[in-house]
Amino acid sequence: MIRFVIVLALVLSTTQCIAEVTQLSPERISLWNGNAPNGDGTFEKDDAWLTLHRPEKPNGIAVVICPGGGYGGLVTGPEGHGIAKWLNQHGITGLVLEYRLPKGRPYVPLLDAQRAIQTARANGKQWKINPEKIGIMGFSAGGHLASTAVTHFDHGRQESKNPIERQTSRPDFAILVYPVITMDQSTHGGSRRNLLGENPTDELINLFSNEKQVTKQSSPTFLAHALDDTVVTSSNSQAFYKALQSHDVPTEFLELPSGGHGLNGYQGPMWDAWQMQSLQWLTTLME
Repeated sequence: MIRFVIVLALVLSTTQCIAEVTQLSPERISLWNGNAPNGDGTFEKDDAWLTLHRPEKPNGIAVVICPGGGYGGLVTGPEGHGIAKWLNQHGITGLVLEYRLPKGRPYVPLLDAQRAIQTARANGKQWKINPEKIGIMGFSAGGHLASTAVTHFDHGRQESKNPIERQTSRPDFAILVYPVITMDQSTHGGSRRNLLGENPTDELINLFSNEKQVTKQSSPTFLAHALDDTVVTSSNSQAFYKALQSHDVPTEFLELPSGGHGLNGYQGPMWDAWQMQSLQWLTTLME
C-alpha cells in the first residue's frame, strides 16, 4: 500500500501520544572483539559497535538501527541514539549500529549488520528480545545497508561452537527512511563511491543494487521518502517497493509530499508521520 500524505499538520507526534517510559542505561558492545572480517578472507584490527538501548518494560521487539552518512561517516545522533530512545518509549529495544566505513570494501558494512542481528538473537533471553521479532532500520546510506541485509542473508553456521554464528542473519522486518537502494545511475554518488570504489564492475553494481536482489524470502519492509528529496531521489524507495510487491513480500510505502533529505532536520509533521505510520505497520505485522 502506498500512502500519500497531503495534510500532515494534523498528525500528532507519536512521542506526544504516549507517556514517557523509563529507559535502562545504554550498553556499548563490541561485535568483533577487535578482529573484524573484510569479506575476502582477511581480517583487520578494527571493530564495529552496538549500543543497546533497553526500555524498562520491553515488548520483545528489537530494531538494529543503521545511521546514514553516505558511507563516509555516521549520523549517530538523530539517526541513531535519538531513534533508539523513541523506540524505547514504545517498549521496543533499540540497537544502534556503528558499522565500519567501507572505503571501497562493500562487504564490510554488511558483515557488521549481519553480526548485529545475530548478536541480538543470541542474546534474546538476556535482553528480553523475541528472536523472531528482530528487525533493521536505516536512514539514507544506512537505509542501503538495511536493504542489503534484507536481500543478502544466510541462516547461520549450525556447526559453529559460537552461539552468535549459529543464528540466522535475516531480519524479521525492515523500516527504511529516505534510503539509498540502487547503485545504478539514480543512486547517491558519494554513497556509491565510498561503498564500491571509483570504478566498480557491473557485477558489483548489480549485486548491491538491492531492488534487483529481492526474492520472496526478503523481509517485510516499510519505506518512507519525501518526493522532493533531491539528494537521494524517491525513485530508490519506489523501485524497492515495486520489487517487494512483485515477489509478494508484505510492504508499505509512505510517500511524503515535502521535507527533502532528512525531513526538515528530523522534526515536524513529516518526521512525525513516518514514525507514527511505521509503528502502526509494525504493530500489525507483529500480531
